[in-house]
Amino acid sequence: MKDDVKIFGFWVYLMTDLVIFAVLFATFIVLRNNTFGGPSGRELFDLSFALKETLILLTSSFTCALATLAVHRQQKHYAIFWFFITFVFGVAFLYLEFSEFSRFVHQGASWERSGFLSAFFTLVGTHGLHISIGLLWMAVAILRLYFRKMSAPDVSRVIRMAYFWHFLDVVWIFIFTVVYAMGLLL
Repeated sequence: MKDDVKIFGFWVYLMTDLVIFAVLFATFIVLRNNTFGGPSGRELFDLSFALKETLILLTSSFTCALATLAVHRQQKHYAIFWFFITFVFGVAFLYLEFSEFSRFVHQGASWERSGFLSAFFTLVGTHGLHISIGLLWMAVAILRLYFRKMSAPDVSRVIRMAYFWHFLDVVWIFIFTVVYAMGLLL
């Protein structure tokens, strides 16, 4: 019964995150043309760079699924291996995101420049913050798997963490589509 409450609480949390991202997407869509004479998405975005980020994050989703499968099969060492690989992909994604932010700021396109850039940095930065939280959660999960026997509550925690990670991948697909792909077209 106690685990059911935790699972329900997790889904409520995930739905609140969904609402937060929906608001951030709506704000971005409203402000995407509000450049105040500054650079637009067409001038800033590099679709090949965003595609690299997308491929890294989608690959991390696949490796996370392999880790989850290993957890279900009680294959502790495979789970740790695949979660570690997922963690590395997550760090690589964050590195690319920070380097893109740094490049924009050095070009004079910081969050203070326009409504468009404020909305961009807020939306993509919030996703990056969630990736950071997911990486912290994953590091704890890896350590727990390494030092403890897998119990039903541990499996449940790991599954919730994997759902969170997959949720972030879905959010990124929307970011790639709405922000980067549409930003180059509109």
